[in-house]
Amino acid sequence: MDHRMLSALRARGGDPRVAATARALSWAGEHGAVWLAAGLAGAAVDGARRGAWLRGTALTVGAHAVSMGVKRVVRRPRPAHVEPLVRTAGRHSFPSSHASSAVAAAVAYGALGAYVIPPLAAAVCLSRLVVGVHYPSDVAAGALLGALTACAGARWMRGGAHD
Repeated sequence: MDHRMLSALRARGGDPRVAATARALSWAGEHGAVWLAAGLAGAAVDGARRGAWLRGTALTVGAHAVSMGVKRVVRRPRPAHVEPLVRTAGRHSFPSSHASSAVAAAVAYGALGAYVIPPLAAAVCLSRLVVGVHYPSDVAAGALLGALTACAGARWMRGGAHD
């Protein structure tokens, strides 16, 4: 089922506009860059909650790091039955670190009122399927890992929200 779902979603990348959008989203999510930038921007403009933004950023970076660690242990190869639209930093697929950092950011920054982040995070997750570098189960596992990381740190994040 993972193979069939990925093949169907990767086929959407045949449209040049879809492919360009998916590539841009994947590039933005590389190493959690867009989420790091969003968290630091939030900290810069929202002085009343600067500490909460920085803790949310730390949770997002932490989710990405944990995902990379799991990936090194599991070592699931990237899909070979579809032609990828982007190059990847590594050879391993499970879990998706893009999804881990995206969902951690969606949970953490969404709690701070950045309601544009969750839809953008969902788009980044979907982009990894359209560009053909993850199975749906990789993205689902990464998303779960990101959500768990952000939820585990939610109390810490809220605890100093008035810094």
